[in-house]
Amino acid sequence: MRSDGEAGPGGAARDATDPGRAAAGARLRRGARRLLRTPLAGRLRRIVPVVVPVLLAIADALLVNGLEMALELGVSVVAATALLLRRRWPLLVFLVTLPGLYIGYIWFAPMIALYTLAASPAAGPVRRRCAPGPARLGVCALLLVAAHFLPYPISDFEPTAYRENTLVLIDACVTSAAPIALGLLVRTRRELASRVEDLTRSMRREDRLLAERVKATERARLAREMHDVVAHQVSLISLQAGAVQVSTEDETARNGARTIRELSVRTLEELRHMVGVLRAAGGDARVAGELAPQPDLDELPRLIEMSALDVTYEGLAVAHDGGSGAGRSRGARTVERAAFRTVQEALTNVRKHAPGARVRVRVDAVELGAPAGTDAAERAREGLRVEIRNGPPDATATVPGLPGGGHGLVGLRERAQSLGGTLEARPTSEGGFVVRAELPYGAG
Repeated sequence: MRSDGEAGPGGAARDATDPGRAAAGARLRRGARRLLRTPLAGRLRRIVPVVVPVLLAIADALLVNGLEMALELGVSVVAATALLLRRRWPLLVFLVTLPGLYIGYIWFAPMIALYTLAASPAAGPVRRRCAPGPARLGVCALLLVAAHFLPYPISDFEPTAYRENTLVLIDACVTSAAPIALGLLVRTRRELASRVEDLTRSMRREDRLLAERVKATERARLAREMHDVVAHQVSLISLQAGAVQVSTEDETARNGARTIRELSVRTLEELRHMVGVLRAAGGDARVAGELAPQPDLDELPRLIEMSALDVTYEGLAVAHDGGSGAGRSRGARTVERAAFRTVQEALTNVRKHAPGARVRVRVDAVELGAPAGTDAAERAREGLRVEIRNGPPDATATVPGLPGGGHGLVGLRERAQSLGGTLEARPTSEGGFVVRAELPYGAG
């Protein structure tokens, strides 16, 4: 007796070959799937369902009639060949196959044609004319029963042969009912599959709408939280700065308090705009565009003045086309807004990480190179180059300890790339840092 833990004489060999067999089977299945996805396999899938029924009907005609019966064979071959057009004109093809059944005594061609007629979908203008209703299917079934029941020539019919006529009539009814039942089954299955697909798409659409509704509700909640928390704190800062401005007699302190109050008011305005964007139902781009703040290059001097940093500004103070903000193109406004945000984020980083450092901000209108693969005529593109360069921090300056999420430069790089530009941020050999963005016009 062998215990459960012992292997039989061929157990080890069998265990060793099983993984090999599984791997070979997996390779065969992958090869079969790749073969089925080839263009040749696709053409075969379209040709075989059309050609095979014709070949079966021709074989039926040859076996039943032989080569000696010219009329019967000719009518049967015509009926079999007509099956090539059965999907385009199912009713006409069925009528063409009836003489083959009546004269040539073939079954495959009329039964396949009747099945195709019953399975034809009622979709599209051509299909609506060809797809049968219950009455038309009933008439076609009666025609097939008559062609099967009545002999050729009609003079051979014997009304007194009751038993034989009854058997032939039953056979004819079954011959006509079977393809109709199968065709209706296939047609119903297709319609059910189409309805299930429609229901699936509808459910997915409802799920997306529900998710968007949940997001809209969450945006509204975040907007309320932001308004309740941030706006309250900024309002207190503005009130305290106003109190200092009124009570102090020191001119420097008064100017600092006035700057703090102006910054607080501006922060509240931008916060109000952002809250409006969050509350915009459905993320309407038009409403968001109207609500969002639109800073541009004209506001850069004011931003630098209120930054409380040692900044030297060189560059443009107006838009690329030299017009007012209202007359600038949408692309120019988008690029200038991106340039403003780049300078704003860079100055914030200087304040956090390099207090007391000297800063130089330079904005120039330049010609930028187009991406690789474009025509030579399109290589030169007008745009803006924004450079913020700061020196090493002052060792005697107090580090403010401002909070940061570490995503500022990442967001600037994504904004530049969305406009078709680039952004570079790296330390310098002098111990400072440089941020350089190149933003082409017309991309926004």
